[in-house]
Amino acid sequence: MKFASTRGGGAPTSLDVALAAGLAPDGGLYVPGHIPELALQHAGATLADTATAVLAPWFTESELRPSLADLCTNAFDFPAPLRPLPSPNNHLLELFHGPTAAFKDYAARFLAGCLSRLRDPAATSPTTILVATSGDTGAAVGAAFHRRDGFRVAILYPDGRVSPRQAHGLGCFGDNVSAYRVDGSFDDCQHMVKQALTDTDLRTRVPLGSANSISLGRLLPQTAYYAHAALEFRTRHGVPLNFIIPTGNLGNALACWLAKRMGLPIGGIVLASNANDVLPRYFNGDDYAPHATIATLANAMDVGAPSNFERLRWWHRDDAELRASMRAYSVDDATIRGTIRQATDRHGVVPCPHTATGLHVLEQLRAAGDIRPWAVVATAHPAKFETIVEPLVGHAIEPPPALAAALARPATSAPLDADGTALRSALLQE
Repeated sequence: MKFASTRGGGAPTSLDVALAAGLAPDGGLYVPGHIPELALQHAGATLADTATAVLAPWFTESELRPSLADLCTNAFDFPAPLRPLPSPNNHLLELFHGPTAAFKDYAARFLAGCLSRLRDPAATSPTTILVATSGDTGAAVGAAFHRRDGFRVAILYPDGRVSPRQAHGLGCFGDNVSAYRVDGSFDDCQHMVKQALTDTDLRTRVPLGSANSISLGRLLPQTAYYAHAALEFRTRHGVPLNFIIPTGNLGNALACWLAKRMGLPIGGIVLASNANDVLPRYFNGDDYAPHATIATLANAMDVGAPSNFERLRWWHRDDAELRASMRAYSVDDATIRGTIRQATDRHGVVPCPHTATGLHVLEQLRAAGDIRPWAVVATAHPAKFETIVEPLVGHAIEPPPALAAALARPATSAPLDADGTALRSALLQE
């Protein structure tokens, strides 16, 4: 299978080249020549087994094919439980049980394993993995590549627009992982990363790779936990499972859509956005119109120009077909606060602000008479947002052990202007 750019530049290439490059040379995102179909009837014995089965069609021509089972075993070695909520047909897909307490851990670990195996053993210079983060991606990538031979990581995050614990988690690694607090928004960080990845002169001097959701190595493995949950649910209940997905850069939701297109028993897909409502406005009929990022309580979703929309549009014939594939809702900060405050009584859980957007959308669907089984995707542990959550629920939130260990380490980050030249200089000086 070959992979081409969404923008049509250059010849199609192999999966291995696409994984190593991250972004296509013309600035587009890599997409496959076709989407393989699966006929899986049951989930594997473990999440890793399901991941191996779901990812196998993508890796048939890859050098990584013999290592795929090991890659999945290493990346998917913590659970993604589908937790029933008190009300009938309500569920929570918990994706925050990894080392940095966010869903990004699965794909970041898979990508790190892939790139390690693909790295030329004769290479003398380390590959610098660039990652723009609105809160959680950077920590997951930092943890996945920390002290990994042949790699450095440069994390860019918007200064003052992530939670204190998220900021600490971005700067607590040291060694081969550097964190930069950018004087701008997530969209500025993302633009700087894309600019660096398409800078031919820079890449000849500093080998670069990407670990954002623009990378196929992030997108493809995220299909696995949707497949596993949906297959297990159909085995027990005989019907497809529907998903509500808190959405920022659109990678996690796109992975769910891709799993459905591969033939997994997934029903409806609904996006839950915060006040950055580019996607809800589009799916409600407006033109697609990116805008400047708005800072919200659900900061990991503070994205005004979702990168993966380019892939989603490429996979559909026209806007009508795309709009028919999913729905999207916007949830403001006041509603997020109210949902967190009432979630224990209504749903028996304490959610992070992002998961709260999904729970509110679930309540809207129920109020409109939708009785289908829905799973809200819980993207992060609430302890990462204690300054928001704890005052609303009236008690402390105990951090999971891995997060507690990260918070116990010292953290540091360097200031950086929201300018591609500043990033270029920083990379050349590392």
